[in-house]
Amino acid sequence: MPGPASSRQRGVALVMAILVVALATTAATALISRQALDVQRTGNLVEGDQAWAYVKGGEAWARMILRRDLQENQTDSPKDDWAQLPPPIAVPGGFLAGNIEDLQGRFNLNNLVTSDGKTDPQAMEFLQRLLLELELDAGIAQAIADWIDPDVEARAPAGAEDDFYAGLSPPYRTPNRPMADVSELRLVRGVTPEVYDKLAPHVIALPEPTPININTAPAAVVAAASTRLPADLVAEVLAQRENKPFENVADFFKDSRITALKLDPKVQQAFSVDSHYFLVRVEARIGHGRAASNTMLQRLQDGRVRILMRSAEGPPVLQPPAAEDDANA
Repeated sequence: MPGPASSRQRGVALVMAILVVALATTAATALISRQALDVQRTGNLVEGDQAWAYVKGGEAWARMILRRDLQENQTDSPKDDWAQLPPPIAVPGGFLAGNIEDLQGRFNLNNLVTSDGKTDPQAMEFLQRLLLELELDAGIAQAIADWIDPDVEARAPAGAEDDFYAGLSPPYRTPNRPMADVSELRLVRGVTPEVYDKLAPHVIALPEPTPININTAPAAVVAAASTRLPADLVAEVLAQRENKPFENVADFFKDSRITALKLDPKVQQAFSVDSHYFLVRVEARIGHGRAASNTMLQRLQDGRVRILMRSAEGPPVLQPPAAEDDANA
């Protein structure tokens, strides 16, 4: 008959056995969890790479469309193929969406200062009228010009140079060069978040002076060309382009309602019917992976399309297809 010592030994052995099983179970669970996490992480990376590949493909497609468009016609308007991209496209595991925007439908802020560092008075007046058209302070145009021009003399009364910005917290200096991106406006004197939200959709920063495409510009931008151009009349005349885009700038200004205003002939010099700068937005979602890009393209006269700038993130381009659309795809 086993003694007390033998019973204690069996008890210790049983506890050890339970402890070993518990440790083994814990280790196995940890390994399985780690493996599942690694598999999920790898899947996310693969899906992200796939999404980015689709984005690059969408960007290449946009460049091809812009090249082909130049061969087909010499004007740019919402009737062109580049502006008629399809809705979100279902692809294996997700969707692809994108659009192309004509950047010359906006006022180019870098038109304010000429290549020799002088202020362009016509461009300055244009921007001041645009600000008034948007119910903003026209003096902001002076501060923007000071931000760009090479000198350090502030324009009166609303301009600003280093002496003004150095007194802010944190302090900074004016770049005294052409704007690289519209987002620089956030640093300019007088441009509050509310002002920026109203102004940014109507302006752009392009690397060279550019005219405004009258086929794609909103009425507020076109109306800013002259104090004699009321925005409501401009909107009525621009409505014609929905059916037939203007073949040349004179088509807009020879409308009887416009000719009756007796505008200065120089007003037409601010416009064109073709464009060279475009913004391509592409977004792809594959499983849990997402990729998006905002790419500025320049289309040269010989048909080549160059990438000038690319941002690898941005707001969603379009909403993904509905669930029933996925099922039918």
